[in-house]
Amino acid sequence: MSTPAANDTPKPTNFLRQIIEADLARGTHAGRRWGGSPGDAEHHRQGSVDTARIRTRFPPEPNGYLHVGHAKSICVNFGLARDYGGICHLRFDDTNPEKEEQEYVDAIVEAVRWLGFDWRDADGHEHLYYASDYFDFMYRAAEYLIERGLAYVDEQSAEAMRASRGDFTTPGTDSPWRGRSIEENLARFREMRDGKLPEGAAVLRAKIDMASPNINLRDPAIYRIKHAEHHNTGNRWCIYPMYTYAHPIEDALEHITHSICTLEFEDQRPFYDWVLDRLKEGGLIAQPQPRQYEFARLNLTYVVTSKRKLKHLVDSGTLSGWDDPRMPTIVGLRRRGFTPESIRDFCERIGVTKDYAWIDYALLEACLRDDLEARAPRAMVVLDPLKLELTNWAEIFGSADHLEQCELPALPHAREGEAPPLRRFTLGRETWIEREDFAENPPKGYKRLFPGNRVRLKGGYVIECTGCEKDADGNVTRVLATVVEGTKSGTPGADSVKVKAAITWVGVQDGLQAEVRLYDRLFTDPQPDAGGKDYLALLSPDSLKVATAWVEPSLAKAQPEARFQFERFGYFVADQRDHRPERPVFNRITGLKDSWGGR
Repeated sequence: MSTPAANDTPKPTNFLRQIIEADLARGTHAGRRWGGSPGDAEHHRQGSVDTARIRTRFPPEPNGYLHVGHAKSICVNFGLARDYGGICHLRFDDTNPEKEEQEYVDAIVEAVRWLGFDWRDADGHEHLYYASDYFDFMYRAAEYLIERGLAYVDEQSAEAMRASRGDFTTPGTDSPWRGRSIEENLARFREMRDGKLPEGAAVLRAKIDMASPNINLRDPAIYRIKHAEHHNTGNRWCIYPMYTYAHPIEDALEHITHSICTLEFEDQRPFYDWVLDRLKEGGLIAQPQPRQYEFARLNLTYVVTSKRKLKHLVDSGTLSGWDDPRMPTIVGLRRRGFTPESIRDFCERIGVTKDYAWIDYALLEACLRDDLEARAPRAMVVLDPLKLELTNWAEIFGSADHLEQCELPALPHAREGEAPPLRRFTLGRETWIEREDFAENPPKGYKRLFPGNRVRLKGGYVIECTGCEKDADGNVTRVLATVVEGTKSGTPGADSVKVKAAITWVGVQDGLQAEVRLYDRLFTDPQPDAGGKDYLALLSPDSLKVATAWVEPSLAKAQPEARFQFERFGYFVADQRDHRPERPVFNRITGLKDSWGGR
């Protein structure tokens, strides 16, 4: 499979790995046959022995953009298949035509590939499937259940059906339609299929046990009427299977060995097994049948992952779109500047358990820093520009227009024996510095520019501040300083003058003006939609600030999605959508360290 290669580092064990290893040791799935594509029992019986030791699947519904929680499921399913010599299928659970669109299908494919995973086997065969491709079999299976007396058409209203289910302390009551004959149910179900009934007039229900302590087994609906065009099947169908019925069938047809879900599906597992057991009895599906296992979904602080709530943020204009860098969607994280490697590392670190817990967003940022520290080129940037004039420049260099060539390593952590790549820029009579690097009346312990103090311009000379100029309102408009001759970085005299601080700067002559978007966390509360909170009231007013900045000339050729460490400010990325050479736009991914720990 074309997936991120497994390294030799032992993987931390977890209950899913233990289940898979036990199955492999027992030979639970050894000798099963694979028909070359999804299919029923006869189809797989005619195939050859499956070369995949296990089969997992990632089954998103194409009704929105994937978010960071889906990234965990992607890494779990594709990662387990990789580590145990198996194959992971990408399957679109497209059984709800009113909410699904091709746009989402395309976005999901791109997101999974961007994360570094693929669904091709060693022979290059793709395992990308659609639940809608199985509608014929699902219908056939539904008629089989009716013929066995295990399903019936119910024509109660939705309200009556809901009331008849009972609750956790009260058993349900039988529908007046539950005793229909097999012939009547088949005829009525076919009328549903043929479009002779309006939406809501009837549903097909499994006939199980209206007194079951598990409410999910109280004759759950398995088909409903929807007169809606489907993105894949068009108008061929006007009845559609319910997810809880379709899901086990999809797994069975794809010969999935380990069907891995999040914990909210745990109560549905008995119905999952009921469907497969009944179809096994009729010889419709291949053996051994899939088994479902559940793990705790990702709960990440300072984000919401509800599609409804995220859609509201987009539709209301609060955020610019599904790829807004403040969104927890994969397209948002990508545009923010997170790398696939950092997200995969994050998912590996948090592990797989059945315990419900909140994961601190700071861990995701730490994974990003670990990934970029050694490979993000450095650059200097001035976010709040204040002009610095070196008043003795012409006296020292013979011309006010002289430009002094300077350089610094682009990657300080070069491999042993390799010279670090260099970035070059020029220092002239005027340069930009950060406004906070000058104080006319400095507080105690301040080490940067103030009258009479010396600092180093990083990669350049030591300078001594002599004063400043102000406008009519008393605002500082220019800082004045002199160059200390013979102190240029990299020369023999560089250490002849000791200073307590080195400040970043960008030359007026070759600096580039850029838009820098300072993104921060979207919410002020670590659990913005927990406990009935109004998540909209918890939106941070500081989640985005925009600066007109100056950046060093090494960034002139930055391509969209290129990542850098802006010295002292953190990690930044050239915006995927808006960055242009003639109009650079950089997004802050994260700071150099967690700045939220004390908030």
